Amino acid sequence: MIQTSLHVRKNDLVQVISGREKGKTAKVLTVLVEENKVVLEKLNLAKKHTKPTKKNPQGGIQEIAKPMHASNVLLVCPKCNKGVRVGKKIIKDKKARVCKKCNEVLDK
Repeated sequence: MIQTSLHVRKNDLVQVISGREKGKTAKVLTVLVEENKVVLEKLNLAKKHTKPTKKNPQGGIQEIAKPMHASNVLLVCPKCNKGVRVGKKIIKDKKARVCKKCNEVLDK
């Protein structure tokens, strides 16, 4: 069975809980649901060596953000200001993400 959603979405603020970027917070740029991964802004960077082309005559070394497994990040609750686990509740006939520590609704 293929997973259809993750606990984080695009433009969420997340905290990294494991790996070399542990403890840092960043914004989610892309969510790759099929691969269970997220791409974070200015974290998990890798250097890519590019050859000169017509579009980029200079060539050189570029830094690109690589995907990170979604289990390595926690959503940051705006009220707690920490990385928290997320639960789901039905509010006004819609599923909403809820902070497990303070019961704050995280969806607008």
